[in-house]
Amino acid sequence: MAEQTTTHYPDDEIDLRELFATLWQGKWLILGLTFVFAAAGIAYALYKPNIYQSSVLLAPANDENKLGGISGQLGGLASLAGISLGGGNSNQTVIAKEVLQSRAFLTSFIHRHNLVIPLYAVKGWREETDEWIYDTDVYNPNTGEWLPDRKGKSQEPTNWDLVKAFREDHLSVSEAKDTGMITVSVKHYSPRAAQQWAQWLVHDINEHMRVQDVEEAEASIAYLDAKLKETNIAGMQQVFYQLIENETRTVMLANAQREYVFRTVDPAVVPEEKSEPKRALIVVIATLLGGMLGVFLVFIRAFINNDNRNDHGPWETSQALSANE
Repeated sequence: MAEQTTTHYPDDEIDLRELFATLWQGKWLILGLTFVFAAAGIAYALYKPNIYQSSVLLAPANDENKLGGISGQLGGLASLAGISLGGGNSNQTVIAKEVLQSRAFLTSFIHRHNLVIPLYAVKGWREETDEWIYDTDVYNPNTGEWLPDRKGKSQEPTNWDLVKAFREDHLSVSEAKDTGMITVSVKHYSPRAAQQWAQWLVHDINEHMRVQDVEEAEASIAYLDAKLKETNIAGMQQVFYQLIENETRTVMLANAQREYVFRTVDPAVVPEEKSEPKRALIVVIATLLGGMLGVFLVFIRAFINNDNRNDHGPWETSQALSANE
């Protein structure tokens, strides 16, 4: 007589029927938490103010053919005199991009255009009247005073606070590696402010780099002119004359170019659609979190109840059965 084989399944094997039964028993908890989180997500999405983004597309403005020939011919002579004719335009573009995000430049930019209040004391924008919505816990618009915090310390921001807020909440600079195009984006509650700030940034960085190069060229001219007067060697005088001519040409080209480092390919415009917040996405994520938390709590409750039942040994079980009989 053939022996019968019995297949033993491990106790921890997942029983789908029991799994669905557990979920069905805790359906009200799951639905309740999902509803609460969905309502909270809707409330949060509606509470968040609209944020608008304005972007400007830039390209390197300098033409390598303008100074490339003279720079190549006089590079060795300039190095003998200790004068740098400047590297490639790509290097100047990289420097300008870093200067645009530097602490010194942004601090000067914020104070030059009086952006302290709209940058740090505003929590929204009223579209109907085109007015700021001030954070009255931080700033009093009627008196123009910064209010103290709970410790009695004034909440007036420092330059560090202003630059940090501008970098993290408003400014974004990106570069396309394949084309070299640079996109400068500015976010703010007011679409008009976002567009205006983006325009100001491009204008100011061009002027900053122009002034810097002109000052350096004029300093080089003054230095070369002094050296020219000190030498009587005709060959060296010719070298100095050529270098002075090149630096003078640099000054002329810098003052003649309206867009010195960055040329605007696509100007910033007043955005008509908000970029943030993604209200539908916020609600969907909140709803999913609520459902996941509900399922998790249902399984935890079922696990605890199962452990409590298993804690009763055979003696307690027999006693319960005898009592029932």
